[in-house]
Amino acid sequence: MANPFVHVELQTTDLKKARDFYSKLFDWKLEDSQVPGFGTYTMIGVGEGTAGGMMPAQTPGVPSHWLAYVDVSDLASSTKKAKDLGAKVLIDSMAVADMGKFSIITDPTGATLGLWQSTRK
Repeated sequence: MANPFVHVELQTTDLKKARDFYSKLFDWKLEDSQVPGFGTYTMIGVGEGTAGGMMPAQTPGVPSHWLAYVDVSDLASSTKKAKDLGAKVLIDSMAVADMGKFSIITDPTGATLGLWQSTRK
């Protein structure tokens, strides 16, 4: 399938409480890592299927929410195409260590979506 969902991320106002809830609800493998200049990021391993992560909320006042990321082969081109089609670009391009880079858009209906270009293949 072209452009599959590849990562689902929870930004939460209470990471400890979210970890506790989801570790009891599902059989997910949760693994914390420290990201310099950021803090704790919890990777979610699910076995088969789309994995994800949890992190502290990045914008004060925004409630906890899940964000899905779609795989793209060319982040700049896909972000521009989304904008040309009426999306609002919230984050144009941000690198994630040596793993890849992402952008975040809001579609014309107001739904938010992440675009992800991996540097690992």
